Amino acid sequence: MAQPAVPAISAALSGRTVVVTRPLAQCAALVAAIEREGGTALRFPLLEISPLPDCAALEAIAQRLNDFDFACFVSPNAVEHALPVLLRGRTWPAHLQAVTVGGSSEAALARHGIGRVIAPSEHFDSEALLALPALAADRLAGRRAVIFRGDGGRELLGDTLAARGATVETVACYRRSRPAGDANRLIDLARAGRLDALVLTSSEAVGNLIDMLGEAAPQVLSRTTLFVPHARIGERARELGAPQVVLTGPADGGLLAGLLSHFCNR
Repeated sequence: MAQPAVPAISAALSGRTVVVTRPLAQCAALVAAIEREGGTALRFPLLEISPLPDCAALEAIAQRLNDFDFACFVSPNAVEHALPVLLRGRTWPAHLQAVTVGGSSEAALARHGIGRVIAPSEHFDSEALLALPALAADRLAGRRAVIFRGDGGRELLGDTLAARGATVETVACYRRSRPAGDANRLIDLARAGRLDALVLTSSEAVGNLIDMLGEAAPQVLSRTTLFVPHARIGERARELGAPQVVLTGPADGGLLAGLLSHFCNR
């Protein structure tokens, strides 16, 4: 599935400092796009993704993979941490329908040779996925589904599949944690009026940002515009005191387009 189109280079971000808070392994494309537009992209991950110390549960599911009708991957991280175990010494079962929430996860599945995927074409979240006819109650009743995700997270997908008649199992295949980063650089840039934008791509990252900024959080948020690709993230940011939040389109293309539109009009 195609990602949202990336706008042509305009140098609209010249002189702007944009903080990219994705996990380090996932920030390169957006950083490069910002720099092509003349901006300074500052990597400051607010989530750290790491393997679980014990993958016994995942290995047990791998042994029973043929028992399931649907395999749901909630993120590219779920794909990259689960599939090496699931495909160890075997191929993907022909009958097993892969399901995911968006284009990045769909691309990650394709890299592992899984091309038949149920995924929404816009609004890349569980709500959009659950609205697809392929996951309606008449398609799910009596079927078995397994969800691969990080530790913790929302229960909406599993609860809804179960309510529609599926037998659902959930497996954690990676860990999310707050990095041990030093936010003083962000604080100094904000105080100097040189912190133009913060890109936040999860509600959990918003909470981590506030925690890492500590007492300086109100000052930094009052001087910086936050760019978020989902309304739920924006709501969380406002709840925690961010007065300037811009809702963009999804994925890197949507975030970049939002940045360009905002700063072209200033």
